[in-house]
Amino acid sequence: QVRLVESGGGLVQPGGSLGLSCTASGFTFNNYVMNWYRQAPGKEREWVARINPSGYVPNYVDSVKGRFTISRDNGKNTLYLRMNSLKPEDTAVYYCNSRHGSREYWGKGTLVTVSS
Repeated sequence: QVRLVESGGGLVQPGGSLGLSCTASGFTFNNYVMNWYRQAPGKEREWVARINPSGYVPNYVDSVKGRFTISRDNGKNTLYLRMNSLKPEDTAVYYCNSRHGSREYWGKGTLVTVSS
């Protein structure tokens, strides 16, 4: 049974930093691309970042380039998202995602609120 569990969200001031984690189980973690998505209030879910199975060649949506860093620890079956220079528009529920052929798996998300 595939399971993705996000953690690390919270309230942070503009310009601050926060780190998210996603612990995976039920599949061979180091075989799959992993993604972070987010959904802001009243908006559609958007893709944020992707990392390949080996941990190289990350990709980011333009709005977070230079501020967010995606990484993974295959030995711990864990995906990370380091978020720096946070802006109010980064406020969203952040989701971990893994796509296995035609099936897609999601965690329940963790809320990040950027506000003074």
